[in-house]
Amino acid sequence: MPKLVLPADAPSLADAVAQAVRDGVATGELEPGTTYSVYQLADLLGVSRSPAREGLLRLAEAGLVEIRRNRGFRVLPPQAQDIEEIIGIRLALEPPAARQAAVHGGAEQHAAIRAALDAMAAAVASGDEASFWPADRSLHDLLLHAAGKPRTAGIVERLRGTTALLGPPTTASGRTLREIHAEHQPVVAAVLARDGEAAEGAMRAHLESTRDLLVANLRGPVG
Repeated sequence: MPKLVLPADAPSLADAVAQAVRDGVATGELEPGTTYSVYQLADLLGVSRSPAREGLLRLAEAGLVEIRRNRGFRVLPPQAQDIEEIIGIRLALEPPAARQAAVHGGAEQHAAIRAALDAMAAAVASGDEASFWPADRSLHDLLLHAAGKPRTAGIVERLRGTTALLGPPTTASGRTLREIHAEHQPVVAAVLARDGEAAEGAMRAHLESTRDLLVANLRGPVG
């Protein structure tokens, strides 16, 4: 029987189940191609079947498991093409939104964007990764709202959640929090200067760097 741990800090039981399964895949406790019982998973994690199923549905949407009717679920190995597709969607949405945030964003919205970047810097200075990622997500969300695109903000948030389920963050491949913060600095500087072209280019460069590292994480070393 696989050994899985239910994280205590997840936003919901379904999120906790999804994270426990993802961690089980990453550590080899759950093997790709093997079919597991939903009832077994619920009992193993000490939760009811409802959050177990909901967590698995989220993983199925991410492409990490396949739900097999009346049989359970089968683990699928994460694919680099999944990351490429997700970041491709974000590249279509976020760089032009950064341009619009620069040109059309209000003074209060720009101040909030600056504050989010400052929060990322404070997390870097204290080595607080747990605080860094919420500030990162907040910055991207604020940019999209400043561009007048709340629906796009919701789409991007869901895409980021899916990416997190597919593999470890780019810090796993050596990119530091300081380097990630540095990639956001030219985006914010351009937005605050109301330079739409520079904001769009900086956001594109950041997302392309993220894509390349996440894909490298999944493909592993070459040679």
